[in-house]
Amino acid sequence: MKKALFFIATFMVATLTITAQSVYKLDKAHASMSFTVTHLGMSEIDGVFKDYEATITTSKEDFSDAVIEASADLTTMSTNNGGRDGHLQKEDMFDTANHPKLTFKSTAIEKIDDKNFKVTGDLTIKGTTKSVTLDLKLLGTGEHRRSKKPMAGFKLTGTVNRTDFGVGAMPAMMVGEAVELRASGEFVQE
Repeated sequence: MKKALFFIATFMVATLTITAQSVYKLDKAHASMSFTVTHLGMSEIDGVFKDYEATITTSKEDFSDAVIEASADLTTMSTNNGGRDGHLQKEDMFDTANHPKLTFKSTAIEKIDDKNFKVTGDLTIKGTTKSVTLDLKLLGTGEHRRSKKPMAGFKLTGTVNRTDFGVGAMPAMMVGEAVELRASGEFVQE
């Protein structure tokens, strides 16, 4: 009898833990994912990803235990220059024939204050995975106008070194090694 009660109690705790998790899905109509790199040390070239996904899973209202997962289809990158966009797809750059996606999954989150966090996670580009730490800002929370479900807006920013991921063999004076990443959007609880 004691074993049965123990198993029932364990099952109930596990069930409550599972149901306490909230999943927030990105509203792509109100989101963007982009990057910036310097050219010849004189200008900044911006690029966008046209196809991307992201979710945030949390059990706390303040998102202090959030797990962030995101991916971008590298074949949809655009820098508003057809020649450059074509080159970005080639083997010496992102090699999208073999590695069409960029992925990120957080492994830790540190709450700095009510709106700011440091997020550490595994970033995979071109088959190489590196741990990176990015800045996350909670832009606001509210209720979705139509569904009445909770929603939250976030902005994720950070800088990575393109050569750490084997992207581009050109010298840094031609194309900067530091690449600024930006993603922002509204997330609606499922």
